[in-house]
Amino acid sequence: MLLPRIAQARDQRPLRVMLLGQSLIQRAICDDGWPGMAAIAALLRRADVVFTDLETPIEGEGAGEPTRSDATLHRAPPAVLDCLRALGVTLVTTANNHAWDLGTGGILSTIDALDRHGIVHAGSGRDLDAAAAPAIQQTPHGGFALVAAAAGAIRPGAAAAADHPGVNELRRRDDGSLEPEDVARVLAAIRTVRASGATVLMCLHNHYWEPVQSDTPVWQKAFARACVDAGAAAFVGHGTPAMQRDEFYRGAPLFHGLGNFIFQTRKADGAYGASAWQSVIVDARFAHGRFVDARFHPIRLDATKRGEYSSGSPELVPSGAL
Repeated sequence: MLLPRIAQARDQRPLRVMLLGQSLIQRAICDDGWPGMAAIAALLRRADVVFTDLETPIEGEGAGEPTRSDATLHRAPPAVLDCLRALGVTLVTTANNHAWDLGTGGILSTIDALDRHGIVHAGSGRDLDAAAAPAIQQTPHGGFALVAAAAGAIRPGAAAAADHPGVNELRRRDDGSLEPEDVARVLAAIRTVRASGATVLMCLHNHYWEPVQSDTPVWQKAFARACVDAGAAAFVGHGTPAMQRDEFYRGAPLFHGLGNFIFQTRKADGAYGASAWQSVIVDARFAHGRFVDARFHPIRLDATKRGEYSSGSPELVPSGAL
């Protein structure tokens, strides 16, 4: 695995990273703005790195026909990336069950659009090596690396292979255990990029849900700990439209489910409970490749329909208001 040279830290202060829930953004809501937009952007722009899950493929030349025909189809124009950039987003995972909603061409058009917009990304690629490779954002405090994978609801054709674009899939076997080959690939990527000197974030988008969505699967907890053992400074989970309990392991936070940051769904009003419309922004600090501390900024999302989609826009709320 050939990695770019990691810049040495020029600033000895801790690296500040904002960790967000998933961004299901299908229209450029920043054009019109919303109450609370300025406060969200002001907070995020204080960070060196702002991370989210891009929960939609980006339309563009070569994107295929929709591979879904229902209300769960996700697709967005490139302008949504301008919106994310305006809010402060610098780093995204593209490993999720919706990455293939516009087919293999949509995987590639998304990668191309992110590159044009200068947003660092990991989790999908032109082949499996590229999809599994860490992405590194250079900062004055040193490199910050993302390794990303998706588990569950990855349809045939969506997973990357040696000769096929797609997402970095973490498969489960019939007995419920994780495919050792996939686990080894993820852990090797973490070890390699950590050895280069970067601070490492591992993100898993999981759709092997428990009967109660707010519960974290036992296997995910074990996998997250293995990622920390391999060198990850923190673990973030996405997938369920609800938050899950956090853990600490060997000084590293395991944020198993951060819920939603932007949630523009086509589904009817009431299709999602209140938990889909509330989350937190994790305001974390790292130094020398390890977690230092974090603050939590609660947010509430607007569930009001705006034409075809819910508004889904976030607003900061006082602690204890949720």
